Formats: sequence, C-alpha cells, structure tokens
Amino acid sequence: MIVATGFAVLAGLPAGAGGSSLPMLLPLLLIPVLYLVMIRPQQKRQKEWQAMLGGIKAGDRVTTAGGIRGIILSIKDDVIVIRVAPDNIKLEVAKSAIASVTQEGPSGS
Repeated sequence: MIVATGFAVLAGLPAGAGGSSLPMLLPLLLIPVLYLVMIRPQQKRQKEWQAMLGGIKAGDRVTTAGGIRGIILSIKDDVIVIRVAPDNIKLEVAKSAIASVTQEGPSGS
C-alpha cells in the first residue's frame, strides 16, 4: 500500500487514483531476468567446478584458491597432498581449495 502510494505520488496522481499497474508488476517481471543474468551462470560455474574436482588425479598440476601451484601426489577423502617447487615441499590442502587444474600431468603416469 505504501509503495503504491509512493508510485502514485511520483507519477503525479492522487493517492486514491487507479493508474497503471505496471509499477506493481515490474518486480515480478524482473525476477526471470535476474535468474537468467545472475543465478544461472553461477550454478553453471559451480557444476563445472564440481566436475573438475571429481576428475582430478595424482600427477595433475593444480592451483589453489590461495595461488599456490603444485603437482598432486595423493588424494584422500577431502584432503589433497601436493608437491610445491622448487624444494619439493609437500603441502596438505583441502580438496575444496583447488581453484583450477592448470595443466594435465604426463599421460604415462
């Protein structure tokens, strides 16, 4: 009611006048547009990331969310051990911290 009165005042109509119902329908018309522009692409990226996590294996080169690059040595339930150059340091990171697979390992491994 208050919103309709506010739209009526902005349109120069008296508060009790009928006027157009377009301002009241505008939020309902914007919901599908917001879904297509914002929510759907995010869901697509999430599915791609989940598929990427499901397909990683020992020997793949990965980059973590923190920017650390290394080669996967082993994968446990939700923990991945990576080897980081130049001193071959082994780091244990959460599987969800893997941001991308930067390069596949050699096909023979």
